[in-house]
Amino acid sequence: MSIFSLLCCWRNTHHDTHSDANAGSSTAKSAPSKTSGPGPYSEAKARQLFKAYQDADVPEEIGPEGFEKLCNDLGISLEGAQPLVLAWQLHGSEMAKFKQDEWMKGTSELRVSDLEGLSLAIKELEDLLLLDKPPIQAPSGPVTPTKKSAQPPISVGPYNRQKYYQYAADKDRAFSELYTFCFNLAKPPTGRNIDIETASAFWSVLVAPKYPIMNDILKFIADKGTLKGVNKDLWNMTLEFCRTVRPDLSNYEADGAWPTMLDDFVAWKKSSEPQTEEHIEVA
Repeated sequence: MSIFSLLCCWRNTHHDTHSDANAGSSTAKSAPSKTSGPGPYSEAKARQLFKAYQDADVPEEIGPEGFEKLCNDLGISLEGAQPLVLAWQLHGSEMAKFKQDEWMKGTSELRVSDLEGLSLAIKELEDLLLLDKPPIQAPSGPVTPTKKSAQPPISVGPYNRQKYYQYAADKDRAFSELYTFCFNLAKPPTGRNIDIETASAFWSVLVAPKYPIMNDILKFIADKGTLKGVNKDLWNMTLEFCRTVRPDLSNYEADGAWPTMLDDFVAWKKSSEPQTEEHIEVA
């Protein structure tokens, strides 16, 4: 299941919770017109931008339909990891939703209040953490907050890249932060697991582009068809497995205390590969 399909499921569920009396209401206002480029940050403009996508039936919240429209207006694909990066940077606590306080906190940290700046921030983070492109170099003499103000530093550029530079200094740690966020985003508030369809969709856009062995794990999951859910330990260990075990399994250690699913994957992969026969020459 793709990220887009997951968003559709959430959108349909969201609509089913509304009464018939609200059936004719509009989810979001018309999108703000795009400018020639990112402009200076304004809290009022950030709040106005939020209201352009907020749910008409749920005050101070962007729902799944508004989230989808926002992604389209930002020019970010619903089929990849960009919606997850967006949720991460804006502190989303629910799948395909934003509360107004989450939005205001995230846009304030990034110092963005228009579509152009927000879109650029999300795409640059995808380039850095998922596509492993060379990082943008920080300017000499980094801007830092003054002692007189606790507000974020004024951005130098289209948005405040302070967090971007911190992520670039330790990309593995930053990716782990995004990866952990995504598990918590997908996990039901009172649950401990995420369903295998969601886990597979997230793995396909987060891990597979960086670590090719994830594609084989996903094939194994689909082939087996019996896995129902993923807990936090399996979620974390799957990333560690992909980071440390070579695609040909040449450095896999059976006594490495991997979760059962990963040991089963190794057995499945080895049994599915053609076996080479040893030929003994007789003198």
